[in-house]
Amino acid sequence: MTDFLLELRSEEIPARMQDRARADLEKLFTAELAKAGIAAAGIVTYATPRRLALIASGLPQATEAVREEVKGPRTSAPEQALEGFLRKTGLSREQLTERDGVWFAVTERPGRATADVLAAAIPAIVRAFPWPKSMRWGAPSLSSESPRWVRPLQGIVAILGEELVPCEVAGITSGYATVGHRFHSPQPITIGGAHDYVEKLRLAHVIVDQDERRAIIRNRATALAGEAGLTLVEDEGLVAENAGLTEWPVPLLGRFDAEFLDVPAEVIQLTARVNQKYFVCQDASGKLANAFICVANIAARDGGEKIVAGNQKVLAARLSDARFFYDTDLKVPLEEQAKKLEKIVFHEKLGTVADKVERVAKLARWLVEEGIVKNADPAHAERAARLAKADLVTGMVGEFPELQGLMGGYYAAAQGEPREVWEAVRDHYKPVGQGDEVPTAPVTVAVSLADKLDTISAFYIADLPPTGSKDPFALRRAALGLIELLQANNVRFGLFLAISLSMARVAATVSGAEWAEKFRELVRARTAAGDPMNPDEYEKTRQNMIERARSTEELDAFSVRVEAAGGAVINFFADRLKVQQREAGVRHDLIDAVFALGGEDDLVRLLARVHALQAFVTTGEGANLLAGYKRAANILKKEGWQDDALPAADPHVPTLAEAADQSQPFGDEPKRLPQERRVIEADLAGGHIPQTGEEDPLAEVAGDAHGVVGETFTPEPAESALIAALDEAEPRAARAVEAEDFEGAMAALASLRAPIDAFFESVTVNDADPAKRQARLALLARMRAAVHRVADFSRIEG
Repeated sequence: MTDFLLELRSEEIPARMQDRARADLEKLFTAELAKAGIAAAGIVTYATPRRLALIASGLPQATEAVREEVKGPRTSAPEQALEGFLRKTGLSREQLTERDGVWFAVTERPGRATADVLAAAIPAIVRAFPWPKSMRWGAPSLSSESPRWVRPLQGIVAILGEELVPCEVAGITSGYATVGHRFHSPQPITIGGAHDYVEKLRLAHVIVDQDERRAIIRNRATALAGEAGLTLVEDEGLVAENAGLTEWPVPLLGRFDAEFLDVPAEVIQLTARVNQKYFVCQDASGKLANAFICVANIAARDGGEKIVAGNQKVLAARLSDARFFYDTDLKVPLEEQAKKLEKIVFHEKLGTVADKVERVAKLARWLVEEGIVKNADPAHAERAARLAKADLVTGMVGEFPELQGLMGGYYAAAQGEPREVWEAVRDHYKPVGQGDEVPTAPVTVAVSLADKLDTISAFYIADLPPTGSKDPFALRRAALGLIELLQANNVRFGLFLAISLSMARVAATVSGAEWAEKFRELVRARTAAGDPMNPDEYEKTRQNMIERARSTEELDAFSVRVEAAGGAVINFFADRLKVQQREAGVRHDLIDAVFALGGEDDLVRLLARVHALQAFVTTGEGANLLAGYKRAANILKKEGWQDDALPAADPHVPTLAEAADQSQPFGDEPKRLPQERRVIEADLAGGHIPQTGEEDPLAEVAGDAHGVVGETFTPEPAESALIAALDEAEPRAARAVEAEDFEGAMAALASLRAPIDAFFESVTVNDADPAKRQARLALLARMRAAVHRVADFSRIEG
């Protein structure tokens, strides 16, 4: 067994590609060796800005001979079958082996030297390497068949043990030589093999192990900050990036003018991080200090003084630009900035950002006025929503899009907006990912919920939902953020109602936007045909299309789209809830069991029910009740007994005619329908949220409510016991569910365990007497209905 070293040296590899490249190199190398039946005992990969390396240990000197046998058609099969088999194997009829009336293709591959396998594998790896971006270079690049690499390939080291593995890629032949640090040790270095590769390069001022470089940067930067009486602001992503930019990292501490600290700390940190790859520091009070740490790629003779001085000048220029943007933005009130949003397209199918702001403002106010988000001023919620997107047109956010929302908060505070308003402007995007802070300030919660509801509704109305692994508009993230907001703040409301109202308003925008585009297409077509509209014709056509966009027929057509999309969004939230709760240890089948009841779209209440259900089914009583339920359900299914669970009531979706018309694509003044407020109130009072109910499963059975048909027989003791248990458990469970005491509801169901077990042990359901059989089936249906008041146990696995 021996070790193999492969180094592919090139011009600078982007830092962001290096980790992925190491993984791809190992994957491709393993696959190429597997084709020859070779597996390494261990593989280690390295990446620096100028090289990608792999060390494979425990390789054999040669592969073993392999005999392969492929079964073909029978000798009596049609000639076409044999011809197809011959084409597949590449053999002739004479080379086949016949055994027991069946043709076999038998091939024997002799053993190969591992060096030969590697020599063939290296060019294959280079050709197949999946760089996110790659290039051709030199004379061979004139052909599309030339090799590609992330940057021009400059050298190959391929050594098995201490023997060279000869190969050639893009005119570059393998050898023993590499080079060290570009400045400290640019001369060629002869490598003896995998055993001395790392240390020889270290002597040449190259640390090939990326983890070691990261540790040097992390530890030295922390120490430098400590020596200055400061604390390093940790940034692991920046550590990795600097390690990918250097082969001999040397952290250095510098200073910038303290006057720049008047600029928001986040701006300074982002300027230093994004533009210059610098770390920043905090003082003892936790405030940003006028210090930064850069990472040089050279050990300077003067200790880095000139390097620090140069970096201080560059950072000063960057911070001057940032202060200019900040001061300039402060001169324009956010309310004025917001007017520019009318010229920014949110999405070609969904109107402008101004359209979205109008919808979000109304929805945020509604959430507060209806008491869904408590302890908030509706005027503050609407004001914050109208200002929340204004910073998108500021110079600072144009330079640093990552600061959207945050800068709006700074500007709103500077212009004297109430604290509740500027905090909501600052934080309304949150939470933006797993582990992000979840807002709890009421006004912020209202605006954040409204923004996320509108985004999800908009793209579903436009028929642009997430598909598979693609989610270009981050709807999954928006849904998870909305769920976290509801949970953290115990916000109670019917999701379907909010989605429907939001969708109705979005659909009004979409309707107007589509007719606006039709109008523009008509104008362009007439102009292209040499028959442009005169002013009178232009205005008349425009007014006709405005009326068409607002017509009842058009709005009703869009209402159908709202209804279709509403159910899809609820299913989408169910899937997101499963993902979110899976990490909390909640079983997805239990979420299905509660969603299947229909009408349960208060996510806070739904999760409380799911958690109680999970606690119950993991107990002995719960497991036995589930077994009894499934046995009863199977009997009823076999007998064709219709499921007693009622489908959810058909929810009312607000029509577009009922929603506010906010899409002003032709330049009209905004128009409000006078009945808008009445529509919302009617939705809330008119049973918009589907209600769960169960019809009496014995409604069509003659006899009393206990399943005794016509008093023609006396129930057996176990039968009577189950009836009595249901008489007690059903109302208890119903009262508990009504009071949202789901643990109490589960306890009521638990009392059915023993009677159900006894019933199946001593009672014959499929009795020869039709009356007994019908009554007992009805009793099982009653038990199933009682269980369904809490959850659909048919969805529970196990």
